[in-house]
Amino acid sequence: MLLGFISLLLTVCQGFISKICIPKKLAKTWLPCRENQRTKLHPIHGIKKDDLEFLSNPSFHFHPRVGRHLLAVESGEYYCKKQGKVPLLSETALHHLHIFIFVLAVSHVTFCALTVIFGGAKIRQWRKWEESIIEELQASENPVLERKLTNVREHDFVKNRFLGVGKRHAIIGWMQAFCKQFFVSVNRADYTTLRHGFVMNHCRTNPKFNFHNYVTRAFEADFKKVVGISRHLWVIVVIFLLANVQDLHAYFWISFVPLILLICVGTKLQHILTQLAQDVAEKHMAVEGDLVVKPSDDHFWLHKPKLVLTLIHIILFQNSFELAVFFWILVQYGFHSCIMGSVEYIIPRLVIGVFVQVLCSYSILPLYAIVVQMGSKFKKAIFKENIQEGLIHWAKKARKNNERRNRLDGNLSRSSSLASMLSRSYSSTFSSFRKPSN
Repeated sequence: MLLGFISLLLTVCQGFISKICIPKKLAKTWLPCRENQRTKLHPIHGIKKDDLEFLSNPSFHFHPRVGRHLLAVESGEYYCKKQGKVPLLSETALHHLHIFIFVLAVSHVTFCALTVIFGGAKIRQWRKWEESIIEELQASENPVLERKLTNVREHDFVKNRFLGVGKRHAIIGWMQAFCKQFFVSVNRADYTTLRHGFVMNHCRTNPKFNFHNYVTRAFEADFKKVVGISRHLWVIVVIFLLANVQDLHAYFWISFVPLILLICVGTKLQHILTQLAQDVAEKHMAVEGDLVVKPSDDHFWLHKPKLVLTLIHIILFQNSFELAVFFWILVQYGFHSCIMGSVEYIIPRLVIGVFVQVLCSYSILPLYAIVVQMGSKFKKAIFKENIQEGLIHWAKKARKNNERRNRLDGNLSRSSSLASMLSRSYSSTFSSFRKPSN
């Protein structure tokens, strides 16, 4: 719906946009190619230098052999020509912009869907861990079994993450978290410990709570938001398009943004697990039974677990933008077009894009799905969908009853205040007629 609205807005405002004029000097430099590179032929369509002026040149007409020549004369060109300037975007450039917006939206939805599919496949592998844990809980109900007292640092979760150096050497913990994100992000010990910590803090009376189903529902609910493209992301697109100036290789440098953000997010999520292990190891020498960690929002940036999801949203969108630009230029202008850029800049962009997609799908997303549950609060996905609908219906009904009760209380209070006011008025009037006896 947002894609259609933007396309409609561009169509309605194309006359106004084509009359936004800029100096000719700026128009010559505000292009992705140099002047001497604009004579290269398009390998497919035979388009000459006009193929790169989709951003700022008013004389951008499709080659007649391609069959896409504009039917009408661009009014913006002559409007700006009278002022000795050129339009920022021609009507043909706006047409290309329509195509790019469509390619970007389709690419983002496609790559997000692939990310969720592969990340969900990784999360589904945890189901066997959940089933085995529930079987062990059922077996532990046997009174013959005893809960043993064990050293905290003998637990695999603490052993794999607590280095025994304490908070004074925090940099070692961050380095360990940085390296762990490139390997197995979540193992059985991590899953078992985090599950037990969540159950003991949020649903202590139900130790057989199906934590895996809850994580899956919460993961799906979160990524319904990630697939969308919000307003601030479209602003980022505009900035990126305007930054693609000759000799800057802006798209090459922009491709590092999602990579750096993803590494930061993965390191932070791994470091949260390190903090949980460190807190338990420093506060307890031995525990009876399973290890219990304490979930808290204090472990997350700005004490907001939702901030991690926002960063992942930006990462996936920027990565989709990079790959969408490549496919759009490849189809629209060809691989050897000067708009595409040099091969030494194209290959690293593609490698980074694929690497970000794979790392996010198989490592960061499963890690996020379970670590985000270590906040102080739980999500509504803890209830099944039918229970959620029942609670929402009950809450609406309770809200209506409360509003009705407040209105009745207000009417009663107004009635009582009116009665008291009339009573005081009557008393004052009656007392005025009473005269003292002589």
